[in-house]
Amino acid sequence: MKRIIIGMLVLIAVAFAVVYGVGLSLPQNHVAAVRAEFAASPEEIFETIADFRAHPEWRPSVERIEELPARAGRPAWVELGATGPLPMELTESEPPTRLVATILSEGMPFGGRWIYKIEPTATGATVTITEEGEVYSAIFRFVSRYIMGHHASASLFLSDLGARFGEDVTVDIVR
Repeated sequence: MKRIIIGMLVLIAVAFAVVYGVGLSLPQNHVAAVRAEFAASPEEIFETIADFRAHPEWRPSVERIEELPARAGRPAWVELGATGPLPMELTESEPPTRLVATILSEGMPFGGRWIYKIEPTATGATVTITEEGEVYSAIFRFVSRYIMGHHASASLFLSDLGARFGEDVTVDIVR
């Protein structure tokens, strides 16, 4: 029995070392982009994304929003959900084609920004989200890359946005 416990502890230590080592070898920064087509107009999409206070109404992963004091006149908030608090700031807004939300990453294991590009089409709009991310922890870099995937959060956002408009959208990874 003692050998089994020691063997399991060694196996756990080796697995942790491998995860940590692989995480260290990954770059701290990454860029990941996803895109989806919508029947909704660019104006409707822009207004929906920009209204962060209403995100809990259509994004199931966001339980509530807590507003923060404006930063240099720009809106700031904390998204609260199952994955914990995520402090954000709206750093760029060019209606109805571009929004940039930046993570207020002080004390967070990751940071970066999401760039929302909204382009009109003949039947609605195409939305592209580009994540310019930074993952500071080697363990979280491994998890982000190999378990969650860099595209997962933005893909979920676009799927939720489609549901908000009653659309079943196909999310494509942009290469």
